[in-house]
Amino acid sequence: MHIPDGYLSPATCAVAYAVAVPFWSIGFRRVKRVLHTRAVPLLAMVSAFSFVVMMFNLPIPGGTTAHAVGLGIGAVLLGPWAAMLAVSIALMIQALFFGDGGITAFGANCVNMAIAGPLVAYAVYRLVSGRSAIGSRRRVVAAALAGYAGINVAAFLAACEFGIQPMLFHDATGTPLYAPYPLSLAIPAMMAAHVTVAGAAEAVIAGGLVAYLQRANPELLEVTAARPGGGWRATRALWLGLGAMMVASPLGLLAAGMAWGEWGVEDFQDPESRAQIVAATGNAALPDGVPVGLERLSSLWTAPLPDYAPGFMHDPSFGYIVSAVVGAGLVSLAVLALAWIVARTRGQGPRTPESGAAHGG
Repeated sequence: MHIPDGYLSPATCAVAYAVAVPFWSIGFRRVKRVLHTRAVPLLAMVSAFSFVVMMFNLPIPGGTTAHAVGLGIGAVLLGPWAAMLAVSIALMIQALFFGDGGITAFGANCVNMAIAGPLVAYAVYRLVSGRSAIGSRRRVVAAALAGYAGINVAAFLAACEFGIQPMLFHDATGTPLYAPYPLSLAIPAMMAAHVTVAGAAEAVIAGGLVAYLQRANPELLEVTAARPGGGWRATRALWLGLGAMMVASPLGLLAAGMAWGEWGVEDFQDPESRAQIVAATGNAALPDGVPVGLERLSSLWTAPLPDYAPGFMHDPSFGYIVSAVVGAGLVSLAVLALAWIVARTRGQGPRTPESGAAHGG
């Protein structure tokens, strides 16, 4: 679901950024109130979790892949505004350091996965859970439905952004300049992957983690009820679980193929890859060459660790683990840096992990 550079026109990207900025602004003002409290460890953990879970590619019939986002559990644990910030930070690190999602398309990716997805997930969670007790089974079902709904809304928006490109941006002969997939192809292809596999994964993650926290640490489920969070000690088990996920991250390499709509310039140029693209898009004809705009914008940014594969490591599996650790670390540092900046602007010293624990963490 990560839209690469070149798939969206500059005009579409500008509109997406214009849509995202007000949400980021409101979200930051809302989250700013708790960035000096014990909620910071949970915010960092959710952001790092979102980064890592997106590395687990799942096979989709037809030869493509998809992944969960973690937006459902983010909305449940943090509320919609803090979840926006957490997922946006994860997407930013992915784009800048690993080339997963484009720089020009960062706004669109955030609108889809970090803004619309968490907002819908939170609304569904609150609607379904109602006033049920924190430990009720109803909240598990509500979280699962929230994750499922949120990721499918995100996928639908991405499909629409793909689909309007050939309609609005083409040359004099009608050849698409950017993404070449019309709405009639983009929507079925994206939704088939997310209504089934990716949506189910998001639902299992959100529902499963809520069920676990009901037994292990129900305090964390009360964060959305305006409680400040549990500090570093309360999230220790979650960090250990995230570490286990990092070690297991090479499982994401087992799924063959690319995520739908994330093929690069070289894939459009390679006859075998073109055949796979055609098969994955309902045997629709592709342009004879690489769309001009896609080719021009695709090289705009070169990530230092493209495709989660550090060039100095010859073992892809170990490289994937290193990328997971580095990425989660960068995400966490970004959250802590933001909290430090907020603390400075408030005239306070930054809270350390130890001080957070000392105050009931």
